[in-house]
Amino acid sequence: MGSLHMLMHGFTIAGQPINILWVTIGGVLGTIIGMLPGLGPATGVAVLLPLTFTMGPVAALITMCGVYYGAMYGGSRASILINTPGDGAAIAATFDGYPMAMNGGAERALAISAIASFIGGTISTVLIAFTAIPVSRFALKFGPGEYFLLYVFALVATAAMTEGSMRKGFLSMIIGLMIATIGIDMQSGVSRFTFGILELQGGIDFLIVIIAVFAFGEVLKSFRSIRDGKKQMQTHFGRIWITREDWRRSWKHILRSTPLGFFVGVLPGAGGTIASLMAYNTAKQFSPYKDEFGNGAIEGLAAPEAANNAASVGALIPMLALGVPGSGTTAVMMGALLMLGLQPGPKLFQNQGDIVWGLIASMFIGNIILAIINLPLAGILVRVLAVPPRILYPVVLGLTFIGTYAIANSVASFYLLLVFGIAGYFLVKADYPTSPLVLAVIVGNSMEQSFRRAFTLSNGSCKFLVGSPLCIVLILLTIGSVLLPYVQKAMSARNKAKA
Repeated sequence: MGSLHMLMHGFTIAGQPINILWVTIGGVLGTIIGMLPGLGPATGVAVLLPLTFTMGPVAALITMCGVYYGAMYGGSRASILINTPGDGAAIAATFDGYPMAMNGGAERALAISAIASFIGGTISTVLIAFTAIPVSRFALKFGPGEYFLLYVFALVATAAMTEGSMRKGFLSMIIGLMIATIGIDMQSGVSRFTFGILELQGGIDFLIVIIAVFAFGEVLKSFRSIRDGKKQMQTHFGRIWITREDWRRSWKHILRSTPLGFFVGVLPGAGGTIASLMAYNTAKQFSPYKDEFGNGAIEGLAAPEAANNAASVGALIPMLALGVPGSGTTAVMMGALLMLGLQPGPKLFQNQGDIVWGLIASMFIGNIILAIINLPLAGILVRVLAVPPRILYPVVLGLTFIGTYAIANSVASFYLLLVFGIAGYFLVKADYPTSPLVLAVIVGNSMEQSFRRAFTLSNGSCKFLVGSPLCIVLILLTIGSVLLPYVQKAMSARNKAKA
């Protein structure tokens, strides 16, 4: 009842005309950004981040969240129409969405992706409304030692769950931690890794790193890899809706994938990509139409779309309640919260309840607005995909320079943008994941300070690492996150041998 009362209070905040306007603007921009191959929600939030500095905390959060789950809606558009996912979470939409479009079912594919996204986003918002307080109360039990191990688990899980080589994930994480240590040590006052450069003594602003890696590096990669004119897309559509048979085949998979995506999203580092792929595989196992998967099975599109939208909402819980980003996008949003003077964590619900519940209520409104945008207006919005990359990506690069200068008000930030942008480009080109790096830059300093406080409180002993049941559980989870990929590979090899 307490959650319901606070949620009703949140609607009085989110229902203000100015906040409805901001969630609409964020949703539209997010949908467009999500449709653009190579960008995705993290890049969209990073590029638009400087615009939120002039807003109040509620409006800023509502706008960023609108961009976040708006990009989840829009990410499948490029997957369905040109077989190019807008971001990692939209990869699963290419498996059956693109074959549906090639078979003349583009309207049905666009419709079911929007419907599944709406249902997944709405149900998961209900879940966050009634689980956020218990999670935040549980977070009050965390001391410096627990927080240190929580940060370790988040970083290790992110690095271990990255696609491809785990070694590359951990190397990316280490690079991020190295960047986080640059500047004057907060406790000793000693300069670290500044190489005598005065501008580095204050440290490297994590927002510059985020914009450089996501916006600058990803755009450079996309500008080279996307060849204009190679893929033709449909820009004129009939009635964008589904048949009764489509709904009959899809609704169970949508309801099954939503809680799966939500709880995967809560896990630090898992994210929409893993959630959507797990949902796709689950749908394939339970569907009586297994032979159609990969050739245009509508449930093969509905399940991952519901899951990745649910995961985007679930990822907000660890950020808001624990102060630990649940995904690359929430890492960017957490950076914005800190810049606005808000400290994510359990006390956020106590001290800034209006902001939190206004945000949660805005998600209900945002999902309704996005359903309207992505059904009747889908035929108009997808034409953004026809913008030639040679025009689009230089504009985005220009925005990154403007945004970077707005953050630091220093020309030196341009050099940092170039250095980290080019480094991010080569990391992506060498197939190194950037999410571990970004998360490490965000939480690296907090992790170091938590370790030092716990070490001091335990009189120089490392016994704090096993000082409570929570610490032991976090250690086991960290070890399990490293072992899980090997267990999955072994099980997969075993199943193939039996087949």
